[in-house]
Amino acid sequence: QVQLVESGGGLVQAGDSLRLSCAASGRTFSATAMGWFRQAPGKEREFVAGISSTSAGVSDYAASVKGRFTISRDNAKNTVYLQMNSLKPEDTAVYYCARAEFNSWPSRLDTAYAYWGQGTQVTVSS
Repeated sequence: QVQLVESGGGLVQAGDSLRLSCAASGRTFSATAMGWFRQAPGKEREFVAGISSTSAGVSDYAASVKGRFTISRDNAKNTVYLQMNSLKPEDTAVYYCARAEFNSWPSRLDTAYAYWGQGTQVTVSS
Protein backbone atom coordinates (compact mmCIF):
# COMPACT_ATOMS: atom_id res chain seq x y z
CA GLN A 1 0.00 0.00 0.00
CA VAL A 2 1.46 3.32 -1.10
CA GLN A 3 0.53 6.41 0.86
CA LEU A 4 1.60 9.99 0.23
CA VAL A 5 1.36 12.69 2.87
CA GLU A 6 2.01 16.32 1.96
CA SER A 7 2.97 19.04 4.39
CA GLY A 8 4.37 22.55 4.37
CA GLY A 9 1.52 24.55 2.92
CA GLY A 10 0.30 27.79 4.42
CA LEU A 11 -0.52 31.45 3.99
CA VAL A 12 2.30 33.68 2.77
CA GLN A 13 2.74 37.03 1.09
CA ALA A 14 3.76 37.58 -2.51
CA GLY A 15 7.50 37.20 -2.88
CA ASP A 16 7.85 34.78 0.02
CA SER A 17 9.02 31.17 -0.14
CA LEU A 18 7.60 27.85 0.99
CA ARG A 19 8.85 24.30 0.88
CA LEU A 20 6.37 21.51 0.45
CA SER A 21 7.24 17.97 1.50
CA CYS A 22 5.68 14.68 0.48
CA ALA A 23 6.48 11.60 2.51
CA ALA A 24 5.85 8.33 0.73
CA SER A 25 5.34 4.88 2.16
CA GLY A 26 5.98 1.67 0.27
CA ARG A 27 8.97 0.11 -1.34
CA THR A 28 10.84 1.02 -4.52
CA PHE A 29 10.36 4.75 -3.97
CA SER A 30 13.60 5.57 -5.75
CA ALA A 31 12.61 3.62 -8.87
CA THR A 32 9.57 5.67 -9.87
CA ALA A 33 8.87 9.22 -10.99
CA MET A 34 7.21 11.72 -8.67
CA GLY A 35 5.21 14.79 -9.49
CA TRP A 36 3.56 17.85 -8.02
CA PHE A 37 0.24 19.13 -9.34
CA ARG A 38 -2.02 21.93 -8.18
CA GLN A 39 -5.65 22.89 -8.44
CA ALA A 40 -6.97 26.38 -7.96
CA PRO A 41 -10.66 27.08 -7.22
CA GLY A 42 -12.75 26.73 -10.34
CA LYS A 43 -9.83 25.45 -12.40
CA GLU A 44 -8.63 22.06 -13.54
CA ARG A 45 -5.72 20.32 -11.88
CA GLU A 46 -2.46 21.23 -13.57
CA PHE A 47 1.08 19.91 -13.67
CA VAL A 48 3.64 21.87 -11.67
CA ALA A 49 6.84 19.81 -11.58
CA GLY A 50 8.08 16.25 -11.97
CA ILE A 51 11.24 14.37 -11.17
CA SER A 52 12.50 11.11 -12.57
CA SER A 53 13.74 8.12 -10.66
CA THR A 54 17.19 8.58 -9.22
CA SER A 55 18.94 6.78 -12.07
CA ALA A 56 17.60 9.14 -14.73
CA GLY A 57 18.18 12.42 -12.89
CA VAL A 58 15.66 14.47 -14.87
CA SER A 59 13.24 17.15 -13.72
CA ASP A 60 10.53 19.03 -15.59
CA TYR A 61 8.58 22.18 -14.80
CA ALA A 62 5.53 23.99 -15.99
CA ALA A 63 6.41 27.23 -17.75
CA SER A 64 4.57 29.22 -15.10
CA VAL A 65 6.90 28.04 -12.31
CA LYS A 66 10.18 27.41 -14.10
CA GLY A 67 12.97 29.37 -12.49
CA ARG A 68 11.00 29.87 -9.27
CA PHE A 69 10.21 26.30 -8.13
CA THR A 70 12.61 23.41 -7.61
CA ILE A 71 11.65 19.78 -7.20
CA SER A 72 14.00 17.38 -5.43
CA ARG A 73 13.92 14.00 -3.76
CA ASP A 74 15.64 12.32 -0.83
CA ASN A 75 15.38 8.59 -1.37
CA ALA A 76 16.82 7.81 2.05
CA LYS A 77 13.80 9.56 3.55
CA ASN A 78 11.29 8.49 0.87
CA THR A 79 10.44 12.16 0.49
CA VAL A 80 10.03 14.55 -2.42
CA TYR A 81 10.17 18.31 -1.99
CA LEU A 82 8.93 21.35 -3.84
CA GLN A 83 10.84 24.51 -3.03
CA MET A 84 8.74 27.49 -4.07
CA ASN A 85 10.38 30.89 -4.27
CA SER A 86 9.08 34.28 -5.39
CA LEU A 87 5.52 33.17 -4.83
CA LYS A 88 2.73 34.98 -6.63
CA PRO A 89 -0.99 35.24 -5.86
CA GLU A 90 -1.65 33.09 -8.93
CA ASP A 91 0.25 30.25 -7.25
CA THR A 92 -2.63 29.96 -4.77
CA ALA A 93 -3.99 26.41 -5.00
CA VAL A 94 -4.18 23.05 -3.34
CA TYR A 95 -0.93 21.25 -4.13
CA TYR A 96 -0.90 17.50 -4.62
CA CYS A 97 1.98 15.06 -4.60
CA ALA A 98 1.77 12.11 -6.96
CA ARG A 99 3.74 8.92 -7.57
CA ALA A 100 3.94 6.85 -10.70
CA GLU A 101 3.31 3.12 -10.52
CA PHE A 102 6.17 2.01 -12.73
CA ASN A 103 7.30 4.96 -14.85
CA SER A 104 10.75 6.26 -14.12
CA TRP A 105 10.34 9.35 -16.35
CA PRO A 106 8.26 12.32 -15.15
CA SER A 107 5.07 13.02 -17.06
CA ARG A 108 2.94 16.16 -17.28
CA LEU A 109 -0.21 14.02 -17.48
CA ASP A 110 -1.99 13.26 -14.24
CA THR A 111 -3.07 9.92 -15.69
CA ALA A 112 0.56 8.80 -15.56
CA TYR A 113 0.47 8.82 -11.76
CA ALA A 114 -1.18 6.06 -9.77
CA TYR A 115 -0.99 7.39 -6.23
CA TRP A 116 -1.98 10.79 -4.85
CA GLY A 117 -1.73 12.61 -1.57
CA GLN A 118 -4.56 14.44 0.12
CA GLY A 119 -3.26 17.86 -0.85
CA THR A 120 -1.94 20.87 1.04
CA GLN A 121 -3.27 24.41 0.69
CA VAL A 122 -0.96 27.20 -0.44
CA THR A 123 -2.36 30.71 -0.28
CA VAL A 124 -0.37 33.69 -1.51
CA SER A 125 -1.68 37.14 -0.62
CA SER A 126 -0.84 40.24 -2.64
